[in-house]
Amino acid sequence: MIRYLTWLLGCLLLSGPALQGADGWKPLWNGKDLAGWDMFLATPDASLDVPGLKRDANGKYLELIGMNRDPLHVFTVVTADGRPAIHVSGQVFGTITTRASFGNFHLRMQVKWGEKKWAPKLNALRDCGLLYFCHGPLGVEHGQWPRSVEFQIQEHEMGDLFALMTKVTVNARKEGRLWLYDPKGQPTVFEQKATIGNRCVKLGDPEKPNGEWNTLDLVCLGSDSIHIVNGVVVMRLHAAQRIDGGAPAPLAAGQISLQTEGAEVFYRDVELRSIAAVPAEWAP
Repeated sequence: MIRYLTWLLGCLLLSGPALQGADGWKPLWNGKDLAGWDMFLATPDASLDVPGLKRDANGKYLELIGMNRDPLHVFTVVTADGRPAIHVSGQVFGTITTRASFGNFHLRMQVKWGEKKWAPKLNALRDCGLLYFCHGPLGVEHGQWPRSVEFQIQEHEMGDLFALMTKVTVNARKEGRLWLYDPKGQPTVFEQKATIGNRCVKLGDPEKPNGEWNTLDLVCLGSDSIHIVNGVVVMRLHAAQRIDGGAPAPLAAGQISLQTEGAEVFYRDVELRSIAAVPAEWAP
């Protein structure tokens, strides 16, 4: 019996990729709910009504909403354009994060903007983000985000880098106060320190008009990664490092997070496959 069960388990494991598709893609969410993901919501803006959350005398909230609580229904699963999608209201900053960690992968997903915006970003560009190589506690960065590398998703800034309590090297050049990705530029280390900082601006603007779906591809091989927007490479990143130990260490795997950051947004077709090399169309 034991031998039979071992054989049966082996058959199921071998048949898994076929069930997921011959190309190896597998969904990161089930299209029905957010099982397999953890939620973290930060301290809400005073303009919101969150029952049971403590305020000071001026109405400012004194605590986080925290882990796996969503009294405002910031994250829901809906039907958008006839297909399942993760709807993010944007009311409170935070993330949903996979419980599983991933390395050497190609992640693909679609994103489009909704209409609503919320304080404190009512007059700002619509903003959210795809965080990868996430590690450590959720919300450790400014009480909002995990330690990670951010594939920025902001109006006309899709593909920018923000190194969130990590270090990443990008070929870049300085233009005014900004550092811009430049394939022929000098290798530059981005982290949350003066004078360079943790942001690098992507190359070009292949984003589609608001209301249309954008396809984002993220390719991670070892500690290197590539940000791709609607089929266009907008940044290549190298030698990601975690800095939460005694010395910097290579950062080549971690969880994946989707942000809520003051704007309504929809995510769909969030899927991933393992890779052993950069796909040919995006090879250096």
